[in-house]
Amino acid sequence: EIHLVESGGGLVQPGGSLRLSCVASGFDFSSAAMGWYRQVPGKRLEWVGSINGVGNGTKYFPSVKGRFTISRDNAKNTVYLQMNSLQVEDTALYFCDRAGRRGQGTQVTVSS
Repeated sequence: EIHLVESGGGLVQPGGSLRLSCVASGFDFSSAAMGWYRQVPGKRLEWVGSINGVGNGTKYFPSVKGRFTISRDNAKNTVYLQMNSLQVEDTALYFCDRAGRRGQGTQVTVSS
C-alpha cells in the first residue's frame, strides 16, 4: 500500500523559504516519478512540479519555476520541495503524489 507523509510546512514571511519533505513507503520509490501538488480551500488542486525516478529530470508549474526546486534522496525514500522567495499566493496545503495517491499534506502559510 502506498503511504506518503509530508512535513515541513509552517508560517513564513513573504520572501522567505521552506523545505518540505515527503517520506514514501509501499512501492519501489527509486523507480517512481513523484509530484507535488497544492490546494487552497475552495479551489482546485494545482500541480506544482514533478521529478523522475532517477532525480535528474524535473518540471514545474510556471508560477513556481525558478523559485521552487524538487529533489529526492532514493536512499531515504524521500522527496523534497525547496521553496524560496515565497509569496502570499503560495499559501496552500501541499501534498506529494505518486500516481494519484497523496498524503495528508502539510500547510504552508505565507504572511507578514
